[in-house]
Amino acid sequence: MERKFQPTGKAEQLLLALWLSVMVAFFMLRWDMIYLTLPMLWLFFVAMTFFKPRLDVEIKRILPHDRILEGSEIEIRLKIKANERIPSLKIADDLPKGLELVEGKNEFLLSFTRGEEKEVSYKVKVKRGIHEFNFIKLSYQDPFGFFKIEKIIDLYDELIGVPIVEDVVTPYSTKGTKVTVGPLPSPRIGEGVEFHAIREYQPGDPLKIINWKATAKTGKIMSNEYESERKVDVILIVDATYKGESTFDHLIRAAASFMLDCLNSGTSFGLLLAEDVPLWIRVDYGKRHFFKCIDFLSMAKPDKNNMIAYQVEHLVRSRFPARAQILYFSPLITEEGREALKVLYRYGYKVVVISPDPYSALKPKSVEEALALKILQLKRKAHLRKLAAYGIIIDWDVNKSLKTAIAEVVKI
Repeated sequence: MERKFQPTGKAEQLLLALWLSVMVAFFMLRWDMIYLTLPMLWLFFVAMTFFKPRLDVEIKRILPHDRILEGSEIEIRLKIKANERIPSLKIADDLPKGLELVEGKNEFLLSFTRGEEKEVSYKVKVKRGIHEFNFIKLSYQDPFGFFKIEKIIDLYDELIGVPIVEDVVTPYSTKGTKVTVGPLPSPRIGEGVEFHAIREYQPGDPLKIINWKATAKTGKIMSNEYESERKVDVILIVDATYKGESTFDHLIRAAASFMLDCLNSGTSFGLLLAEDVPLWIRVDYGKRHFFKCIDFLSMAKPDKNNMIAYQVEHLVRSRFPARAQILYFSPLITEEGREALKVLYRYGYKVVVISPDPYSALKPKSVEEALALKILQLKRKAHLRKLAAYGIIIDWDVNKSLKTAIAEVVKI
C-alpha cells in the first residue's frame, strides 16, 4: 500500500506564510514583496522534482527458525536493497506484541544509492504463542522537510514460541495397553518376560498359565499375568479454565514435557485441549505428530470453559482408545474440572493428574492475604483428598520442578 506525496506540517506553515505575504503585498501595493517568496517557491519546486523517490525497495526478513523455545533471545535480520537513490529512508518492522525488544530497535534510518544493499538487525525475547509479522513500513521525507511519503510492504512471517520442556518420568502403570512393539512395559495375559500378578481365569486363556496352587486355595480358577514390552496409548487432557490462569503456562509446559517423553519412548499419544471449543488431536506417534501437538499447545490460552466434563465424556464414548493411560493436566479448581476426573474413573481409565497449585504461584503482600491464601490452600487439599480415590494426583508446587513433584508422590 502506497500513499502519495503529502505536505508536512512545516510545508503547510510555510505555504500559509507565503500566501499571507502575497495578500499583504496585494493590499499594500508592494509588488516587490512578491519577489521575496520566489526562493521559497523554488525550494518547493526542487523538493517536488528532484527529491521524490518511488520507494522502490526490496526487503527480506530473516528469522533463525520458525519454532523458538519460549524465553529465548533471537536476532531478527532485515536485508534491504534499494533500486533507486533514497537519501533518507525510515524502516519500521511490524513487531508482534508477544515479542519483547531486548536489544536495538525495530526502526532504522538509512540512506541508499541505486542498487545498494544493507542489513540491519535487532534482538527480541520470545514468549509462548504464535507471533505474526505482517508488514514493514517505509517512510521518507525530503531534505527540506516539505513533503513526506509512506509505503506499506506486506511481508508475512510466522514465529511460534514453543513451551519449555523438562525431563520427566512416567508416573503411571501401563496395564491394559495395546499389543504393539514398544519400549514401555505392559502386563498382558500369556507368556511374557516377567511374572506380574494373579487374576481370575477368563475365557480364552491358555491352560498353561493357570495357577493351580492359587486355584486350590481360592476355589476359583486363577491365571497368571506376565509382563512384556508393549507400547501404551497415552491421552493428554489439558483443562484450559481461565480460573487457573496463574498456572496455565505450567500446565502447558508439563503437557509438552510428557509429549516429548512419549516421543522419545516411541509411545503413541493424543491430545485434548479442553477450551470453550475443544480441540481433539487423535492418537498417533512420531515427530510430525509431536510438532503438530506442540504447535497447538503453544497457541493455547485460558478460556471460559464450563463444559469440560461433558467434552471428556463425549470423547470417551467416541474417540478415546480403550484402556488408554490418561494424563490429566488441571488445577482442579472448578467443579467441572473435578467432575471430568470422576467421569474418566467411571469409564474405567487409569488417570494421573498433574495439578499445579494455583496458590503456590501467589505472593501475599500482607498478613491478611497470607491468611486468606492459607485457607484457600487448605480447602484445595481437602478437595484433593476426596479426589485421590479417582486417580493418582500430583499436587505440584510450581516453585519446584515437575520431576520433584512426581517423585514426592510416586516411588520411581
